[in-house]
Amino acid sequence: MDDAHAGRVCRYGPIFRTSLVGEDLIVSLDPEVNARVLQQEERAFQIWYPSSFMRVFGDDSIISALGPLHRHIRSLVLRLFGPESLRLVLLRDVQRSARAELRSWLQRPDVEVRTATSRMIFGVTAKKLISHDDAASEGSLWKCFDACTRGLLAFPLCVPGTAFYKCMQGRKNVMKVLKQQLDERRNTAERKTVDFFDLVINELNKPNPIMNENIALDLLFLLLFASHETTSMGLTAILKFLTDNPKALQELTEEHEKILERRTDDPDSDITWGEYKSMKFTSHVIHESLRLANIAPVMFRQANQDVHIKGFTIPEGSKIMICPSLAHLNTKVYEDPSVFNPWRWKDTPEPVGGSKDFMVFGGGLRLCVGADFAKLQMAMFLHCLVTNYRWKAMSGGTMMFYPVLGFPDGFHIQLLPKI
Repeated sequence: MDDAHAGRVCRYGPIFRTSLVGEDLIVSLDPEVNARVLQQEERAFQIWYPSSFMRVFGDDSIISALGPLHRHIRSLVLRLFGPESLRLVLLRDVQRSARAELRSWLQRPDVEVRTATSRMIFGVTAKKLISHDDAASEGSLWKCFDACTRGLLAFPLCVPGTAFYKCMQGRKNVMKVLKQQLDERRNTAERKTVDFFDLVINELNKPNPIMNENIALDLLFLLLFASHETTSMGLTAILKFLTDNPKALQELTEEHEKILERRTDDPDSDITWGEYKSMKFTSHVIHESLRLANIAPVMFRQANQDVHIKGFTIPEGSKIMICPSLAHLNTKVYEDPSVFNPWRWKDTPEPVGGSKDFMVFGGGLRLCVGADFAKLQMAMFLHCLVTNYRWKAMSGGTMMFYPVLGFPDGFHIQLLPKI
């Protein structure tokens, strides 16, 4: 929460009006109000995002889709990133990508964690979604998305030289590549490997398709963007917290070493699904890091009618910005909430879905469809890291939250072989 909003909270409480990104907004930091808004999705409230966001993600993006179309798109995405695919395909792919990425870090005296993990995760996702090998093109597609990331929250002035202009140029270049690949794929014979393009083409070829080409391309853009950016920022926060907490790093390392010690076959074989599900302390580290990092700090909705909540009236047509950060720092729920303490989760049921006290993956009907995929990637990266390597911080590592989590000077480490 920035200083201006903190001051308003002190003066007016957790619900107040402000002007942001050119919009008059009601800002809610109240956990109960936030939960109620999300629970009444597509009844009292509907999805809404500022025009600057929609210019980046596309007017036909899933983030603006309502009702049956939104549910249908979610079901399509879950065919590639749902539990069965995670267990049978992605578990292996993610491990092998993490191993290769970490091996490449050994050759470098300085690695900026957010950038490196972003490239790695993008590579996995791009292969699964569009069968694109970005490493073969020297990261050209990732660079376009990185420009989008840097300009997403900039003032929406689309003039050459501005961050927002570079962001929109990045989107233009990505959409050109996606359209070209979609056209090529529609003109080729059936393939054995199934990616998201195949699912999309199958939908577009139906007699009365529920989605059109624009919706499909905007959806691919959003999936490629969201899948790597938030996860890489989460991983960077995890490494920073572990660097500053040797006790947590030691317990995490012991958990993963014990998994290898219990094996009777090849200790270098891939992690099994059962071994992944046994990583309890790893799960605690991930949840605690995401609670503090607030990598998805805001959600937007618009009231379809006058809504009365906790003595407040939200007028019809009002735009509301939901901020879960205050819930994650609630002293009534979390003891010493600003302290990194993964052990706090040991006697607490693991968060499932979204609750008013833990909203790192959103909530309601729009709970992040890739939440389990993101946690899998984090866990597998940590396994490959702590069982084979050690690291030392070189520079950066300062975390700032204005308006989202960022590392202004990056977080630079040197990776070393494990002694």
